[in-house]
Amino acid sequence: MAGSREQGGQARQTAQERRQQRLEVRQRTASVQRRNRLLLIGGVGLAALVVVGLLGYAAFAEITKERPGQAIEDLGNAHIGSADTPHIPYNSVPPTSGPHIGGGVASRGIKTTQVPNELQVHNLEDAFVIVHYDCPEGCPELVEQLTSVVQTYLDRNKKLILEPYAGLSNRIGLTAWTRLDSFDEFDAERIRKFIDAYEGIDHHVRAGRSLSGS
Repeated sequence: MAGSREQGGQARQTAQERRQQRLEVRQRTASVQRRNRLLLIGGVGLAALVVVGLLGYAAFAEITKERPGQAIEDLGNAHIGSADTPHIPYNSVPPTSGPHIGGGVASRGIKTTQVPNELQVHNLEDAFVIVHYDCPEGCPELVEQLTSVVQTYLDRNKKLILEPYAGLSNRIGLTAWTRLDSFDEFDAERIRKFIDAYEGIDHHVRAGRSLSGS
């Protein structure tokens, strides 16, 4: 009898040990799973922070990057009837904003005569970039160089004009809406950077903004 009781006690103890072992295994498994979940959540959170940081840096870099040319004060988009209509003076040579003829714009392309200021401004409002040159004594080599750059954009239907312009402060001038660059020596890269930065950007006043023109 004593032997039977001892064997029964050992069996119960063995069963208890097995249950305890299974419980410990489950607890260890649950602990590992919790740790893995925490690591996963932490990893996702860190990745999200990295993405947000990169997007923020990209936005900051875009805002603070140096833009080609000089910023000129915006004189508005008021329409006038013709180039002879009195209006406030422009604040740059060539003009970069302000009163302009409504309706159509000057056609894109290579010009041999100067486009009236009041029409040029409408072109700038309509997303054009204009390349100007001033050579009172003639400059066929410069004109050929400028034409070679401008034509590559015209071939892709870009809004661009090349024209002679009397009265520039330098031999070459580049204008876009409220932007001006001027220099004397031909610089294809400088010209392309200006065109790439501003060509195709429409500046018509839209609903919800103060309307001085269209």
